[in-house]
Amino acid sequence: MKTKKNIVIGMAILSLFTISCSEVDKLLTFTVSDEVTLKINSGLSVDTPFEIPTPDITTNSSEEFKNNNTKADLVKDVTLKELKLSIVSPADKTFSFLKSVHMYISTTNDNEIEVAYLDNISTTANSINLTCTSQKLDQYIKASTYKLRTAIVTKETFGQNIEVKANMQFKVTADPF
Repeated sequence: MKTKKNIVIGMAILSLFTISCSEVDKLLTFTVSDEVTLKINSGLSVDTPFEIPTPDITTNSSEEFKNNNTKADLVKDVTLKELKLSIVSPADKTFSFLKSVHMYISTTNDNEIEVAYLDNISTTANSINLTCTSQKLDQYIKASTYKLRTAIVTKETFGQNIEVKANMQFKVTADPF
């Protein structure tokens, strides 16, 4: 009888511990947002891969960490939660010209990895959400700057440059101590 009671108490403590750990993770999880504008030059060949030059992105992560009562050395898990591309100009342009897009991240100290992609694009919308990979991005977001490389394939020609805004939402979880 005593053994059965100990098992029930042990299970209750384990359940409480598991629930409280996930609650602590929720309290220590926040979002870091970054944004960059890309320029897709007109005159690209159809079905040929092209890279879109992207300036280095200065992160505001140290400020975000501070605002969320943590610091870089306590960050334990960063993943890309959302990457949305929106056409800024021309105003009437849609993503119907685009066949695929793949985005990669790197820093001067860290290798390039793919963070988001979308293939077989068939939309007439002026914004698209890419599929985010599950890559761990801790060292990239902790860096003062990182670089994005964007590779696209078009399915039609266009006569005017296209300006696209990339909005990124990174999910960050930190340790409490």
